[in-house]
Amino acid sequence: MALQITDATLNDVLSTDKLVLIDFWAEWCGPCKMIGPIIEQLGEEYKDKIVVGKLDVDNNDEATSKYGIRNIPTVLFIKNGEVVDKVVGAGPKTLFAGKIEKLL
Repeated sequence: MALQITDATLNDVLSTDKLVLIDFWAEWCGPCKMIGPIIEQLGEEYKDKIVVGKLDVDNNDEATSKYGIRNIPTVLFIKNGEVVDKVVGAGPKTLFAGKIEKLL
C-alpha cells in the first residue's frame, strides 16, 4: 500500500536509506488514475525493499515546486535524497518494476 505523502511528511519519508518512489498525481487526472493501481501493487510487492508513496499535487505546492513537477503523473525515484530516475506520464507496470530492480 502506498503512503499518502504531504509537504509536511516529505522530509520524514526521504530520511530513509531505502529507495523512495513518489507518484505525483491529482484526483482529476485520467492517466494518474490509470497508474494508481500499479503504484499500489508495487507498494505491496516491494514493501520490504522500498518506500512507495503518492503525493497530491493540488494540495502540496512545496514538494511539487521543489521537484519542478509540470506534468502529471510524474513518478520520481529518489535515493539518498537525490532523484535518480523518473517517469513522466502513464506506463505499464513492467516499466516501473524494471526501474525499481535496476536501482535496488
